[in-house]
Amino acid sequence: MATQKTYLVISALGEDHPGIVNLLSKAILEQGCNIEDSRMTVLGGEFAVMLLIEGKWNTLAKIENAIPELQRQLNMTIISKRTGERATGRNLLPYAVDVVSMDHPGIVNNLAGFFADRAINIEDMATSTYAAAHTGTPMFAVHITVGIPSDMHIAGLREEFMDYCDGLNLDAVLEPLKG
Repeated sequence: MATQKTYLVISALGEDHPGIVNLLSKAILEQGCNIEDSRMTVLGGEFAVMLLIEGKWNTLAKIENAIPELQRQLNMTIISKRTGERATGRNLLPYAVDVVSMDHPGIVNNLAGFFADRAINIEDMATSTYAAAHTGTPMFAVHITVGIPSDMHIAGLREEFMDYCDGLNLDAVLEPLKG
């Protein structure tokens, strides 16, 4: 019987500067652990990172013990939490959602509410704002990955979603995740 993997989720936030990823990944490697998944980005002048680290319970404990020193070295706020493997009980179909519109408050909340009302889990989301070419109009784009229950009628959901987005003046696409 295979043993269940042990994980540590680390979230760090601090002023952006060169070398953050190098020092974090080095500390993880030196303790004999592996980065299995990550998200890193610069938001304003801050660097934000979330890491899923896999390792033995004792090597993860070494990383947890090193966090105060890493916070000092990197001048970042770092939090961590132990976790296990993701439960795979439900049959979910991965779908991508892409939405573009003129920027205005409430877009993320409206989309999150649509999926929450239908018990569809948002698994990943990235948003950005930009100026439209030629006009400079403030625009908003969001890319979402959702897990749709396999027993849900996809064509009906897509039609309902498109009608919902049309009512909010959002240009949207809901399609199977590729790759």
